[in-house]
Amino acid sequence: MLLGFVACGKRETAAEAGIKTGTLLVGNSSEPKDLDPQTIVAYTDARLLFALFEGLTALDEATGQAVPAGAKTWETSPDGLTWTFHLDPAGKWSNGEPVTAADYVFAYRRILNPAFAAEYASMVYPLKNAQAYNSGKLKDATQIGAVAVDNLTLRLTLEEPCPWLISLLAHQSWLPIPRAVVEKFGGGDKQGTAWTRPGNLVSNGPFFLKEWQPNARVVLEKFPGYRAASLVKLNQVIFFPIENPTTEEAAFRAGQLHVTYTLPPDKIAGYRTEPSSRLHSNPTLSTYYINFNVKKAPLDNTKVRRALTLAIDRTGIAEKLLQGSRSPARSLVPDNTGGYTSHVQIPDDFAGAKALLAEAGYPEGRGFPPLELQTGSGSTNKLINEAIQETWRRELGITVTIAELEQKTLFANAKAGAYQASSAGWVGDYVDPDTFLGVFLSDNGNNWSGWNNAEYDRLVHEAGRTLDTKSRQELQQRAEAILLAELPLAPTLHTQGNYLIDPAVRGWKPSILGLNRYINIELRK
Repeated sequence: MLLGFVACGKRETAAEAGIKTGTLLVGNSSEPKDLDPQTIVAYTDARLLFALFEGLTALDEATGQAVPAGAKTWETSPDGLTWTFHLDPAGKWSNGEPVTAADYVFAYRRILNPAFAAEYASMVYPLKNAQAYNSGKLKDATQIGAVAVDNLTLRLTLEEPCPWLISLLAHQSWLPIPRAVVEKFGGGDKQGTAWTRPGNLVSNGPFFLKEWQPNARVVLEKFPGYRAASLVKLNQVIFFPIENPTTEEAAFRAGQLHVTYTLPPDKIAGYRTEPSSRLHSNPTLSTYYINFNVKKAPLDNTKVRRALTLAIDRTGIAEKLLQGSRSPARSLVPDNTGGYTSHVQIPDDFAGAKALLAEAGYPEGRGFPPLELQTGSGSTNKLINEAIQETWRRELGITVTIAELEQKTLFANAKAGAYQASSAGWVGDYVDPDTFLGVFLSDNGNNWSGWNNAEYDRLVHEAGRTLDTKSRQELQQRAEAILLAELPLAPTLHTQGNYLIDPAVRGWKPSILGLNRYINIELRK
């Protein structure tokens, strides 16, 4: 890991040196797949991205509500279909060029280009003709509802009203990108080009990319030309892809990190007893679940999926195994998401699971084929999935093997349908049930279960254009009831942030969506 642990003596640690130089050292679990705003889907990649880029709006860490960012002001038409944004004239790219409305228009056309095959393209579907263009039904990108009126004025026209548009605009799928730089490296309609490498990447956020050593570290440096540079107290942020939480916690204790990504559950109790605790625990809008590949037998049988879902000891895993650091998930959408709590709650019901498995033709598990559960690496994932594996063996009589994979391989397999069951998780992109329910739409690029349901799609889409909160949530309740009846997933845990912070880190805001922009954070004793 190239962390250079200090074994003994009084030598200055990396964390101590960082306080002097304004360099924040952050654990980030996984190696980034890329730093292209329009291709990343991993939460760990987004943690870097929002220090590099910003959109028309940003999300306040504590509330998850949208605040002005690249746009200083905006107004909308009475019918909610036309939005006009006025860009901050101080906005600049890290190469010194101004950020213009045309940069946003280019970004939206690129992510919607069918040849580009972006998994998050559906996030931009609120724009008029966006879905038609992305599906290939419409060939003319200029018909997408995004127009640069002038350099500092962007007009968006929507297909239909979108209640959460202002929050949605903070998402990475809506970030601007510099056309000349992207096209110079052939990335106009291709993923994985060199425009995101050090020396090439041009961004418009508080930091720019200085260095990227694969599987070692990513170094971001303060961008002095950032439109709000006076708010940026740090000179550098360095991210370390430490996948093993035990290794990460040891690095923190050795003075090699200021902030960890997570914390092994067996270490939580010890940190809780500290007089001035370095442990931070805060709720996040997120759900850990198991994806079932409904295209592969026996998981094409709803009774089998329901049996597996009921035979999970969520309470035991959350309260005992994980030391109360998680809570049981009995629905996909976390409770009280924008005032919404699912009417359907999945119980832990071993007797019911046995009966269902017998009805599916596998009494006591007899004749049930071997099942592989693919999961990410790390000690916490290992604990959770080994507990599920043992419960399924004990209660249902089935044999489950666990395949522990790197995150990029896990995601690639899931996207390709090369799995039977796969651990997954979703962190909300904005504070509304739609951010979770939208994942399982038939046309969503992140729906890797193979499941689709026309009525579910209709209800989620209808909710998406319903401005009245009560009416919208009634539609969302009906949609989630369908999802939890057919169960292409097994909700398992609602997660929360459990991580360590050095007391020298000041101004850190716990984030309900788990993402920080690293603005107003400073290091001092």
